[in-house]
Amino acid sequence: MTWLRCPGPRPGAAVRLVCFAHAGGSATAYREWPALLPASVELHAVQLPGRADRFTEPLVDDMDVLAASVAEAMLPLLDRPVALFGHSMGAMVAYEVARVLQARGTGPARLFASGCAAPHEPRERRAVSTLDDDRFVAELTRLGGTEAEILAHRAMREVVLPYVRGDFRLLERYRHRPGPALPVPISALVGDADPVVTPAQAASWEARTTADFSLTVYRGGHFYLQPHRAEVVAEVAGALTGQSPAGLAELAG
Repeated sequence: MTWLRCPGPRPGAAVRLVCFAHAGGSATAYREWPALLPASVELHAVQLPGRADRFTEPLVDDMDVLAASVAEAMLPLLDRPVALFGHSMGAMVAYEVARVLQARGTGPARLFASGCAAPHEPRERRAVSTLDDDRFVAELTRLGGTEAEILAHRAMREVVLPYVRGDFRLLERYRHRPGPALPVPISALVGDADPVVTPAQAASWEARTTADFSLTVYRGGHFYLQPHRAEVVAEVAGALTGQSPAGLAELAG
């Protein structure tokens, strides 16, 4: 099964945007984005194993293996500029994919890191993945997001919990390897009331680039990008096309 889902192919697009979902998420997290993007941007969403149409495939709990696999799957897309957008866990995966691509001489045009502290930042290392079901679901509820709503129904837990735990285990095992900053522009995005990452921690992504950096703080929590979807997509599209985010948001609206 392939790693990438393209909900609306745009053969004439000038740039491709590859999106990575949060822990427990899937490619459907970005299903509403194509309608908000200009025709010059083609969206591809990463589908990790163990969920949705890859439900029967084994989970990947090693970041190096995961990043290398996604980077390999992206090779056919590199005939034009490619940008990466990741939210929460997805930002960390996107960053490691960017490092793999850069090492191959095909670094991305830009990295968007949403709802995530920079990888070199000290992190609280709680073994969330080993919590019992009730406490684990409580943790997901604290963060918000659709998966927490689904997990409120006990009948769904048997199906969903294994891959959500797997994603948390992936993050818990991840250790950032020191290395040179990327010669790739980075845009950090965060909610002002995010219980996981503060705006200051999001700002620390600036240390991971030798190119341009920007920080945008939205009102909201860890999943600020759901109520602010049009604004976020407009910001991303504006950074990729050089058009005004405000103008793009008005067009999308």
